[in-house]
Amino acid sequence: MSQPPLLKQRRLKKRAEFLAVAGKGAKAPMPGLVMQLMPRADDAPFRVGFTVTKKVGNAVVRNRTKRRLREAVRLGLDTEAYRGFDMVVIGRDRTAARPFTDLMADVRRAAAKARQAATPADAGKSGSAT
Repeated sequence: MSQPPLLKQRRLKKRAEFLAVAGKGAKAPMPGLVMQLMPRADDAPFRVGFTVTKKVGNAVVRNRTKRRLREAVRLGLDTEAYRGFDMVVIGRDRTAARPFTDLMADVRRAAAKARQAATPADAGKSGSAT
């Protein structure tokens, strides 16, 4: 059974949204990408934005890189686990040529690492003091 596509209304598109995540979010660099993750104050579905700089290559290469990143996030992440977060995925020069299975592993590791850094250590712990 295939995963549904990432909904366009759940995308970050404005520069201010990208800058907010870059300024306040946790950063997780991996060989194939850099992920930035910022918790929001609500419990709305997660939003994601993709970006690739011109240093990576021409428009064809940048667009291919973004398509690969979108698919890796779609297949590699449980979007429900990231409710209340904004995510920015930045493509690197190695993203376009990286084997797709490695790229998906990078997405999973980066998301886990960024979430751990973005979430306070005592958040989510329940129970009473003993």
